[in-house]
Amino acid sequence: MAKLAAQRQKHIFIEKPLTHTIEEAENLLKIVAENGVKVQVGHVERFNPAFLSLKGMHLAPMFVEAHRLATFNPRGTDVSVILDLMIHDIDLILHLVPSEVKSIHASGVSVVSATPDIANARIEFENGCVANLTASRMSLKQMRKPDAYISLDFLDKNAQIIRLFDKNDVSTEGGNMMELETARGTKLIDIQMPEPMNVNAIQMELETLAQSILDDTPTRVTIHDGYKALKVAHQIIAEIGDSTIS
Repeated sequence: MAKLAAQRQKHIFIEKPLTHTIEEAENLLKIVAENGVKVQVGHVERFNPAFLSLKGMHLAPMFVEAHRLATFNPRGTDVSVILDLMIHDIDLILHLVPSEVKSIHASGVSVVSATPDIANARIEFENGCVANLTASRMSLKQMRKPDAYISLDFLDKNAQIIRLFDKNDVSTEGGNMMELETARGTKLIDIQMPEPMNVNAIQMELETLAQSILDDTPTRVTIHDGYKALKVAHQIIAEIGDSTIS
């Protein structure tokens, strides 16, 4: 359907994942480029108030721990939990880490479906950053909480930013810092809780697509973003491979 729309030079919104296969994604990339249409991929967590609260911050995370746990729902079990849930965090991490993927190690377990229902992946980047991702659709409690120096709760839509400074490096005037005794001397710990934006993420992702069409600017979540997330997701699926326990 996306191919037909692009060939008719219509701008497109595509829900994640971008396509079923890498070959389909590469073919679609070519068709979209040839026809000059805009595509936005539905990685809706980019518009989550918790994630939006980081806007303007210059981040260079070196460790990311992401847990995306959902209660069982028959919807979506036709694909692995990697393409159903984990792909959200893959997209966020690829967006935050300014480096290429170096290696991926993963394992998964099939519980009620033919594809993994629980999966864990460790992604190492060329710049030394390590991301550890866990996704499950067999949990008793929902939880979506990636964090790396910054804690983001995607379910409750709030953020907590924790910074540690040397006592002589910063001024405490007008701040809300606490002293912390460590093995390396006295440090200053600064805890911030940015006020989340009161937005409807699904509405916002569609509004940004409309605005990009009107202004002729790139979409917020481009087809290339969707392709990169899909590619890493398939690398994780391939890494799990025959090691999947059923």
